[in-house]
Amino acid sequence: MSDLIPPPPRTSELVVGRMQDMIRSGRWPVGDRIPPEPELVAHFGVGRNTIREAVRALEHSGMLVPRRGDGTYVRSRNVLAAAIERCLPGPAHLELLEARRAVEAQAAASAAERATPEQIAALRACLAEAEHALSRTDVASYAQADIAFHASLVDASGNTLLVELYGGIVEVMQRMHASIVDASVTDGRHPQGHRELVDAIEAGDPGAARAAVHSYLDEARRGLT
Repeated sequence: MSDLIPPPPRTSELVVGRMQDMIRSGRWPVGDRIPPEPELVAHFGVGRNTIREAVRALEHSGMLVPRRGDGTYVRSRNVLAAAIERCLPGPAHLELLEARRAVEAQAAASAAERATPEQIAALRACLAEAEHALSRTDVASYAQADIAFHASLVDASGNTLLVELYGGIVEVMQRMHASIVDASVTDGRHPQGHRELVDAIEAGDPGAARAAVHSYLDEARRGLT
């Protein structure tokens, strides 16, 4: 029996993929209105019905949201974020934090086994930038550096599914309760465990890497209870 050959993707599916790339890359930033339909038709070189089908698909996925009389806006960079929100029983901050703890701890353990010297150097650079921002009490710059640190950590795991899961979890957390993403500081210090985490990854110690993640996320959890 011959292997079944999957049908070629429909034109609208190709357009959906290209639109997702524009959202993920930031060319269409979250919160911005996407171009009107005539511009999309010209840009993608397809018909109006194809554009409408693609936009509807992204609306159903939660990446786009229509606003009556005002166009369509980018709601999310991660297709999993909307699915996570639908599964949550209301503003479930602790459940989100526990999910982040599970994903980030596994990512840290994997990074201890797989991270390249360049990835470790990038983690140290983000950490140094975050600590420097704290020394200047520049909370906005600290938030950017801290988010970059955690994203770099999960990237260093080498697991693309963990990267997607983490992106969805953190995006929902930022929308619902930004403080539990370590995006703000109340006592002027970086939560304990970040430097220990990078040291554990550099030493190739998955157990210590997990413990370091548990340290700073358990501290965040205590801040919510």
